Amino acid sequence: MLIKLDRIQRIFQVGSEQVHALQDINLTIEKGEYLSLMGPSGSGKSTLLNLLGLLDRPTSGSYLFDVRDTTTLDDSEQAHIRNSRIGFVFQFFHLIQRLTAFENVELPLMLRGVPASKRRQQVHAALDGMGLTNRFDHRPDQLSGGQRQRVAIARATVTAPDLILADEPTGNLDRKSGNEMIEILEQLNSEGMTLIVVTHDAAIGKRAKRQLKMVDGRIVEDIRTQATT
Repeated sequence: MLIKLDRIQRIFQVGSEQVHALQDINLTIEKGEYLSLMGPSGSGKSTLLNLLGLLDRPTSGSYLFDVRDTTTLDDSEQAHIRNSRIGFVFQFFHLIQRLTAFENVELPLMLRGVPASKRRQQVHAALDGMGLTNRFDHRPDQLSGGQRQRVAIARATVTAPDLILADEPTGNLDRKSGNEMIEILEQLNSEGMTLIVVTHDAAIGKRAKRQLKMVDGRIVEDIRTQATT
């Protein structure tokens, strides 16, 4: 087991009203699983993803990551788990514009204190694996959308995380580039990384072996199928 959520609630105060973004979420995810998370806008998908990525804390309930209760950890302890064991892939890439592809991918290794010689080796391997051997010195504005997303995936996985969280990873790409990105993520999953993909695209969602549907802050469907490729 990698993840266990028990009676998770997330309540936001908006003016004088309380918004129940997550309501009684109970969820167990095994190591190496491939899940899609679907539902209408405002259903709680991004809130749940932020919580899983330790970017937010639940109002109540417990979140066990590899049997460790993250809700009892302070910010620095959560940050250590987040930086060392979780990779994020976002719709709008979130690359630093003034840095090259190499420097963007190198950043999480620098934050972990990895020596420069080892960083170079790991970054080269990550970018080579994304087919970006000739793009090391290019800034994001010199890359296509598909290339930028490949850099983002390289950055997310250069630390060999246990969990990849992908929030609409194909949403800013054309169909061909989007399919290529999903295939890259699926390859990483086949190598043992747990993969959770938030998507509005039913065709993308159906590729996952486990499909969750959210409505009004609750998981209303949890279907296990054979992946569709």
